[in-house]
Formats: sequence, C-alpha cells, structure tokens
Amino acid sequence: MVYLKSESEIEKMRASAQLVSRTLAEVGKYIEPGVTTGKLDRIAEDYIQKHNARPAFKGYGPRNNPFPGTLCISVNEEVVHGIPGDRVLKEGDIVSVDCGVEMNGYFGDHAYTFAVGDCDEEVLNLLRITLESLYVGIEQAIHGNRIGDIGNSIQTHCENEGYGVVRDLVGHGLGKSLHEDPSVPNYGRKGSGERLRSGMTLAIEPMINMGSWKVKTLNDGWTIVTVDNSVSAHFEHDVVVREGKAEILSTFDYIAELSKNQDKVIHYG
Repeated sequence: MVYLKSESEIEKMRASAQLVSRTLAEVGKYIEPGVTTGKLDRIAEDYIQKHNARPAFKGYGPRNNPFPGTLCISVNEEVVHGIPGDRVLKEGDIVSVDCGVEMNGYFGDHAYTFAVGDCDEEVLNLLRITLESLYVGIEQAIHGNRIGDIGNSIQTHCENEGYGVVRDLVGHGLGKSLHEDPSVPNYGRKGSGERLRSGMTLAIEPMINMGSWKVKTLNDGWTIVTVDNSVSAHFEHDVVVREGKAEILSTFDYIAELSKNQDKVIHYG
C-alpha cells in the first residue's frame, strides 16, 4: 500500500535526508587511497549518533544475518550492499557509499559514488552518465506520470551509452519504513506501472554497470557484484512527487563543497 505523506511528514523526512547528505559529505572527506571501508563506516556511525539519529542499515535484515554496518560501501565490481571491513581503497577505485538514518520516526536513504584518486576516463564517464540518469529519472517523478516513466528514462539514458541497467535491484518508497511501496525499477515502459500521486515519497537509485546488467550475491548474503566483474556506479536521492516538478529532499551540495580531493566529486549540470 502506498502511503501519501502530509507536509509535516515531508519536513521530517527532509531533516532525515539532509542528515544523510551531511553524513555522506563527512565520509567523503576521508575517501582516499589507503583508507579502509571499516574506518569510513565508523566515521559515519559516530556522526549520525552525534546528531541524535539512528543508523538505519545496522541490524537491518533477517535475524540470522543482519547487516553489520552503518554504511553499505561497495567498491568497483560491487554494485550495492558491500559490508564495511578491512578492504583498503586504492588509487583508481570507485566506491558507492549508501547511507540511511532514522530520525524522529522517519527515514532518509541515499547514496553517492566517489572516485578514489585518479580514475580512468571511461570509469568517470560511467559515473557521470549514472548521475545524469538519476536526475533524468527524477524529472519524471511528477503527479500523473507512472512508475514506468521513471524507469524508462533511466534505462534509455544509460543503455544509449552502452551500459547495463541492473534489473534485480530497484528503488523504493520511503517514509516511516526504510522500504515502502511502490518499487521503483530503473527500467521499464513509458506509461506502465502505478500512477504517481502528489505526496508519494520515493528513493530513486540507478545502479548501472560498465558491462552486463546481470548481478549475483556473494556468500556473505549481502554483497551484490556484477557477474562479469565490470565496475558499477550507484547514485540515490529521496524525492517527493509533486505537480509539475518533483522535489528532492536530499542533496549532493555538501559533497560538492568538500575542500580537498575535488577530483573525486562528480558534478551534474
């Protein structure tokens, strides 16, 4: 069931989304060759807790295998749900940092893929096109459109560049729960799927591969990787469906303001 949000609820969601935005930027300050993903995770957890919020991912999932980290940190061929730990980032890596918080009963959840030092131009192009596709999808998140309009626009933008659009993982509704209806695929047909209505709140998150769209899950039960070992990019925003133009609750502006290593920040527009 899709739950339409009131303006007061949207403001609470905005606060949660903005805390995620600031957390991603705080983590971004430390992304450089030689840092471990576990260190980045500890930085995020401390930052979130200092702002009177709860890491939404930590402990999420089945009782017999809950997610152990505050962040999903996915490097290179890892698409999403990478578990933070001893992995050391290297020059030329790309790293998706996905963060969720719960604050005042409402969730924020979004992601950014950083370049680590100097990356190959073809990898940077994947990041640019994936980021562009996020905003192309958001443009379709308006009252009266359908879910398929979002997915089709993302799919078309990325497949025109020869990239693989992941099918097995999708965006989702967001609010009092981390995952709500509806599902928001990054592929589909125009005019198909559920009709969008003002007040729907969505996490739109293209996951785009340099090669095949196919993925698999590793033995840890969480980490999802490309089947062909190609690199993958992931960007995510929290969005409110509105009349005429969608409203973005999260922001990458804090990331763009990073004072060092500006080359790791991919800009849109």
